[in-house]
Amino acid sequence: MSAPPLPASPAPTVEEAATQAAKPARTLGPLRMIWRETAKYPRQVLFAALALLVTATATIGIPASFRLIIDRGFAEGGDLTAIGRWFRYLLLLVVVLGAGTASRFYFVSWLGERVVADIRLKVQENLLRLSPSFFEENSPNEISSRMTADTALIEQVVGTTVSVALRNLIMGAIGIAYLFYLAPKLAAGLLIGIPVVVLPIMLFGRRVRTISRSSQDRVADIGTIVAETLGGMRVVQAFNQERRELDRFAGAVERTFETGRRRIRLRAIMTALAIMAIFGSIVFLVWEGAIGVARGTVTGGTIFAFVVTAGIVAGAFGALTEVYGDLLRGAGAASRLAELLNERPAIAAPARPLALPEPPRGKLAFEHVSFRYPTRLDTSALADFSLSIEPGETVAIVGPSGAGKSTLFQLAERFYDPQAGTIKLDGVPLSSVDPAAIRRRIALVPQEAVLFAASARDNLRYGNWDASEEQIWEAARAANAETFLRALPEGLDTFLGEGGARLSGGQRQRLAIARAVLREAPILLLDEATSALDAESERLVQDALDRLMANRTTLVIAHRLATVRAADRIVVMDHGRIVETGTHDALIAQGGLYARLASLQFDERSSQPH
Repeated sequence: MSAPPLPASPAPTVEEAATQAAKPARTLGPLRMIWRETAKYPRQVLFAALALLVTATATIGIPASFRLIIDRGFAEGGDLTAIGRWFRYLLLLVVVLGAGTASRFYFVSWLGERVVADIRLKVQENLLRLSPSFFEENSPNEISSRMTADTALIEQVVGTTVSVALRNLIMGAIGIAYLFYLAPKLAAGLLIGIPVVVLPIMLFGRRVRTISRSSQDRVADIGTIVAETLGGMRVVQAFNQERRELDRFAGAVERTFETGRRRIRLRAIMTALAIMAIFGSIVFLVWEGAIGVARGTVTGGTIFAFVVTAGIVAGAFGALTEVYGDLLRGAGAASRLAELLNERPAIAAPARPLALPEPPRGKLAFEHVSFRYPTRLDTSALADFSLSIEPGETVAIVGPSGAGKSTLFQLAERFYDPQAGTIKLDGVPLSSVDPAAIRRRIALVPQEAVLFAASARDNLRYGNWDASEEQIWEAARAANAETFLRALPEGLDTFLGEGGARLSGGQRQRLAIARAVLREAPILLLDEATSALDAESERLVQDALDRLMANRTTLVIAHRLATVRAADRIVVMDHGRIVETGTHDALIAQGGLYARLASLQFDERSSQPH
């Protein structure tokens, strides 16, 4: 069997990740994607904005109420009625603040959940369109991390961070306006501290952005290692590599911690500088205000309201420095998801696809095809390869590992396009046809059955999702699968576990064959499904395959030469080329590559003890 495309690489090291990672966002620009998704829900955005405005105004209204209490309630000789009136106004303001905060929380949280759900759906929809070459060059585990950890960050940005940022901006703006109303001279002095706040943000912002993106990459590394280790746990334990895997995981955890520590340190410094600048300015301004009270130029209520309002404004701008860091992390997460969302499939339907002829005949032809895998451009998988398979013909493909056998399947289903030559289905070039239309005419039985963590029924219906109950059982009988399927605890509704773990290897293969039967496709691709089975399972599977191959064009990759004697034609491949063609007996008589492969297999079998 020819070597398949290179698998996804393991988790990268720090140096590799720094090279492979996409450029971090230099600005908050990537958040535009989030805004576009959020803007699809204008009513919820409007309600959230109104709630934000109400809560920000009510917050600034609290020091204004205390000013009235001090300057009017106490100024009226401590009249309890007057004091009570102003306190009732204050209580009403508190009720408005509470209701507004609850409304704000509900609507922004709703938006966060909804936007994340929409983004996940759009990314997954795009991923399902991408060709297999993309997943050979990009680790599926790392992609999974983006769909979980990064979307969780975006949910935080939409549901919390943006809300906090806007609330503080509104409070800061209203607060500054109120400060100028109370004491213009003091307020003008307060504004002098703003550039001092902006300066540390500008100095540290870029470094925080870079480290935030790197931190996300390190978290993705952890997810990759966990999935890889748990997925291969039997191999890990069989070879006593638990300590090595723990050390490898510990290294990834430490790299994640170190990156996070650097990010936290920078944000801590940035926050400290900003808060010291803000509250330092307030101390000096309050000092000046206290002198004004002592001189009688400012009322006690005014200076109290000014101090409280200035504290609120300072807190708002101080919170913005922390929020900015969260927004940068969200921008990094958005950029990583945008990369997946903007990825375009290497294999796509042409602008004006040609229709395949009806009814289908099942003729498949390779004409002078040359192909190299994108991940191995230095090695030719097929070189000037030509082969025509007639409708209803069974052709067995034989050859040593790396000969290019599996590549024929990849090209036939148009997972790749050849660099030269043409592949035709019923006389129509595949490059001119929608890939989905091509695949509807092909049924695949892989060497190792791929089953999903679902019920037996759903795994069978993968071949034809609209199949009736009778069609399902008919396919099961044809695949010698009916007996064990009826014996399952809940029949077809039995959950098969991850990768069909509750079934034996032979049962998984027979279920895969039943799935191919339901497909009712004119072309059958068999990647020798009996090579790893015991004798009894092999017999049951081979019987099922014989029924499946009847009246279909069949291309079978043969690992066990004993299974191809009944083929109409045997094609022997080596280094991407056809070196021999003929029947079993004719090829044995030629004494070429096929005869040598057959001799090796049969000699090996005859030497095995019985």
